[in-house]
Amino acid sequence: MGTRRKMNKDDNVEDGIHESKHVHERSDVRGDEKNIAILLFLYLLQGIPLGLCGSIPMLLQNRDVSYRQQAEFSFVQWPFSLKLFWAPIVDSVFSQRFGRRKTWLIPTQYLMGFFMLLLSSHVNQWLGSKTIKPNIEMLTVIFFVLNVLAATQDIVVDGWALTMLKRCNVGYASTCNSVGQTAGYFIGYVLFMALESPEFCNSYLRSTPSNEGILTLPDFLYFWGWVFIIITTLLALFKHEDSEKMHKDEELNTDIKHAYKLLWNIVKLPSIKTIIIFLLTAKIGFSACDAVTGLKLVEAGIPKEKFALMAVPMIPLQILLPLAISKYTVGPRPMDVYIMAMPYRLAFGLVAAVLVYVTPYIVTGGHVPAYYFIVLIALYLIHQVFTSSMFVASMAFFAKISDPAVGGTYMTLLNTLSNLGANWPATAALWFVDPLTYRQCSTDPSNDCSTISERELCMDTHNGACNMQFDGYYIESILCLIIGFAWLRWGRRKIDLLQTRPMSAWKIILSKQNR
Repeated sequence: MGTRRKMNKDDNVEDGIHESKHVHERSDVRGDEKNIAILLFLYLLQGIPLGLCGSIPMLLQNRDVSYRQQAEFSFVQWPFSLKLFWAPIVDSVFSQRFGRRKTWLIPTQYLMGFFMLLLSSHVNQWLGSKTIKPNIEMLTVIFFVLNVLAATQDIVVDGWALTMLKRCNVGYASTCNSVGQTAGYFIGYVLFMALESPEFCNSYLRSTPSNEGILTLPDFLYFWGWVFIIITTLLALFKHEDSEKMHKDEELNTDIKHAYKLLWNIVKLPSIKTIIIFLLTAKIGFSACDAVTGLKLVEAGIPKEKFALMAVPMIPLQILLPLAISKYTVGPRPMDVYIMAMPYRLAFGLVAAVLVYVTPYIVTGGHVPAYYFIVLIALYLIHQVFTSSMFVASMAFFAKISDPAVGGTYMTLLNTLSNLGANWPATAALWFVDPLTYRQCSTDPSNDCSTISERELCMDTHNGACNMQFDGYYIESILCLIIGFAWLRWGRRKIDLLQTRPMSAWKIILSKQNR
């Protein structure tokens, strides 16, 4: 039976900030509907640039860019893996008058809006065309800054969610994060790729064919740029935070030096030193499969919008899989699931390589046979099972070993290392595809087209074409498989050792000054 909680005089609810003498309260969204909606929309806005950063490589792939250039652009994915390094500043430096969170949120979102408007005016020029080469450097710089701003917004919104919602509803913050960010990513990647594609629009949305999609990238950026500016203005004017009223068990920590010292104390732990090496190297074996395969499939003939649409059936799976897997990771050895899934995920790299090899023989003229698409989705689903298993296991392990005294900082550090351990191998995998690929000029056999100048010489001077003799992706896939299984021999022993260590091995000693 549910009991309705009465509001006492000594309970305080103001703009979502709630204090109560009751430690345990049942969730009650009444009075928090507006705050939940705001959080959902803020996280959705955060997902838009993330989705765009997934779309741009697909657009570039059809503009004859090299994989080294794709590697350069992949640096735009790094800010979310590095936000730990400026998060203490965002949490500690603010204007009490303007509000702890709004001090950063308002200028950050205004800048995101202005960057999108700037991009809308120049992105077509920077993306290039048949006669103009893409300006990868400028695209990388602009989108990197945009993602730095998005990562900063994430820090702010994560913190604000804890005080914006009533204490009994704080659990909804993670739901808002997951749902909102997924929706934003879906809009910025799947929906945009579909509406930008002339083929998709002509096939499903138009009665009269056109050479352009319903939506162009400049239009998309222009629209969302103004959405950011308008929403931010409304938040600045009408959404207030009372920085003097906080939950009873929260402290306002404004000591930046303390925050960084705390991080350093965690890093110095012997167990953490081992886990740092573990997390930064664990995903090397997956890098070719995860970072390059999608681009290779698009290069092999799969329309980019159809490849993007494969993310649609993954959304419910990404929600349900963690729930199913979590029952196997709640024990004292959650990383056993991680190690068990790893060989299958490594072997999947070879499956992906075979798929890339056969695709040009199956997909012709942009037509993807139904049976091939079904196989592709099935393989994608299987890959997602292995990926989710490893992710859930690692999150469970992080939660298990994190020192409760500094739980937030501890978890953020481990997540940062895990994300960074995925990003740098992905960038490296993209970078090495071209050097490992053997090409030859069709009109000059002595020209191996290994550099940009040699490729230009072949095409412009000799009127030839740089034909691929052997794709470096396959070499990379085999190397990743070998490295991955070699790492697994070391990693299995290390993680077994780490899981047997007592909790004291993961705790830091806090002095009175650092408490």
